[in-house]
Amino acid sequence: MKVLLIGSGGREHALTWKLAQSPKLTKLFAAPGNPGIAEHAELLPLDIDDHSSVVAFCRDAAVDLVVVGPEAPLVAGLADRLREAGIVTFGPSAAAAQLEGSKGFTKDLCARYGIPTGAYRRFTNANEAKAYVIEQGAPIVIKADGLAAGKGVTVAMMLDEALAAVDDCFSGALGSAGAEVVVEAFLDGEEASFFCLSDGKTALALATAQDHKRVGDGDTGPNTGGMGAYSPAPVMTPNMVDRTMKEIIEPTIRGMAESGHPFTGVFFAGLMITAKGPELIEYNVRFGDPECQVLMMRLKSDLLPLLHAAATGTLEQAEAEWSDDVALTVVMASNGYPGSYEKNTPIVSLPTTGTDEKIFHAGTAMNNGQLVATGGRVLNVTATGATVADAQAKAYALIELVDWENGFCRRDIGWRAIARENT
Repeated sequence: MKVLLIGSGGREHALTWKLAQSPKLTKLFAAPGNPGIAEHAELLPLDIDDHSSVVAFCRDAAVDLVVVGPEAPLVAGLADRLREAGIVTFGPSAAAAQLEGSKGFTKDLCARYGIPTGAYRRFTNANEAKAYVIEQGAPIVIKADGLAAGKGVTVAMMLDEALAAVDDCFSGALGSAGAEVVVEAFLDGEEASFFCLSDGKTALALATAQDHKRVGDGDTGPNTGGMGAYSPAPVMTPNMVDRTMKEIIEPTIRGMAESGHPFTGVFFAGLMITAKGPELIEYNVRFGDPECQVLMMRLKSDLLPLLHAAATGTLEQAEAEWSDDVALTVVMASNGYPGSYEKNTPIVSLPTTGTDEKIFHAGTAMNNGQLVATGGRVLNVTATGATVADAQAKAYALIELVDWENGFCRRDIGWRAIARENT
């Protein structure tokens, strides 16, 4: 099977690495890719925003399956254009991708189908939003409605912070993403990530993870796209997984189908496990980053037929097998992230990894033969172990062997799970 993977981040490197292991794979292409992805796939100079060019390549190369990694091309309708051309595609339509592309759309769907989530209001006017915030008080959550690269959500513990977040959204700092704002109730509990494949009618539960959004140790500092993750998430017990499927995932699949937007692809449900049970914080319509990296390290099944089944409506015949080991990844980021940072800093060398370790490239490029850091989040240093503490120790030992002067990382990824292991 010939496969084209769209994307260039750590998530896409993890997907490429796993797809490359499939005995069903005959050729793997990636666009635009990165130096890590280039170890497993042929990189293409395709402009993924030019949907006609992507379709033309797939036709010329007789591509059997396109896997769309990031959310932006999905929201922009790339999957629709490919399917119209008769090309089998893993990823939702633009209409279904509104689950991530519009926070308000998702909240309205939850209200319509009784899916547990925080109470909310939608606003297109800053003064009205701020009046509601003052009325509700803090803590409270302010969300830009559209895509903001993981930076459009403020969990405000103080009223001043919430009001400033409303102003930031409407100031234009987040572009069109902030043209509408969702203000929602603060949910108290423990966050978890849950992943599930869907072919529009059938759901296949995958695995759980927990990530670390704050930039600093002890979950301090501003939110980021994610500074590390581990899988499985101890808080997601079998009962909690079962409740999540019945109370959140299955009503969503039913609701999307009834709305005329059947969802095919991967649900990434960001959950808050409260005293009442699982409540939906938000949906993403692609694998998480860096959660995908730890999921792929634990997946024992062949990924390619799973994605193909989701894309072709045959998921009821599929099943996924997982390792009992824990996988943990630590993000190495450029100094200054999530604020401004220097680009094209040299990564002098990366260590050789064993079978239970992998360094995924997230924001790298080759510059005159030198590996350089081009993004905020640059490397995902990943390891597996019998316990979270084992996997953590291996990942941080590997980090010590990375020769990159401009990089930093959190030093406590997995701290909550390790505290559980020690009680």
